[in-house]
Amino acid sequence: MTLTVRQFPCLSDNYGFLIRDDATGKTGCIDTPDAAAILRELKAAGWGLDFILNTHWHPDHAGGNAEIKAATGCQIVGPAEVTRIAPLDRTVVGGDTVELGATTFQVIETGGHTLGHIAYFDDADRIAFVGDTLFALGCGRLFEGKPEQMWASLSRLAALPDETRVYCAHEYTASNARFALSVDAAPALKTRAEAVFAARERGEWTVPTTIGLEKATNPFLRAPLLAAAVGKAGAPDYEAFAAVRAAKDSFRG
Repeated sequence: MTLTVRQFPCLSDNYGFLIRDDATGKTGCIDTPDAAAILRELKAAGWGLDFILNTHWHPDHAGGNAEIKAATGCQIVGPAEVTRIAPLDRTVVGGDTVELGATTFQVIETGGHTLGHIAYFDDADRIAFVGDTLFALGCGRLFEGKPEQMWASLSRLAALPDETRVYCAHEYTASNARFALSVDAAPALKTRAEAVFAARERGEWTVPTTIGLEKATNPFLRAPLLAAAVGKAGAPDYEAFAAVRAAKDSFRG
């Protein structure tokens, strides 16, 4: 069982993802940040489109739904909040599964960035599409949720196998690395940050990442270990996370 992922940049800093179940040829699109770019990539690949899998309702994730559905006749799957801007053919919540041919995605509840945010995890191939919940060296802003909810969501993702490839939706890694170095002195982070800066200078992508790499270097997943540094020694883990998130929100480095 193999899932092919076709990744491409779009808008100012988004990534688009087309996915193909190689056993059956069924295809999907993770979110719809840029309808024109997605349709061009489908044509270049010679693929049709069977499904859109939305992670959350924001326009740079679901704004292309209607145009792409009109062009391809695909089915749209996502959390109920997506109906704020576009209709859904199927509503899913954490604990559900979505079949793309022979590939099964587990739907994981990852609210916090938005209340109904979800992620899609292919256990057989160890691939997760996480939208704006987890980034390489970062996490999404809490536009709608509370720190407790976001920490629980990040903890669910951190519980996935370390080798899981994580496809996040934006190229934010260099700016995330600059912040991470301001709160965490871990040698592994310094080494990774240097590699990230060099890769971006060469114009290379830093996505996908892995769960294991994020657990070792991402200050948001490492928040309990940074509790003293952010003034939350002895506090619940979600409070340490909230302090790290607040520091990032005001960071100007």
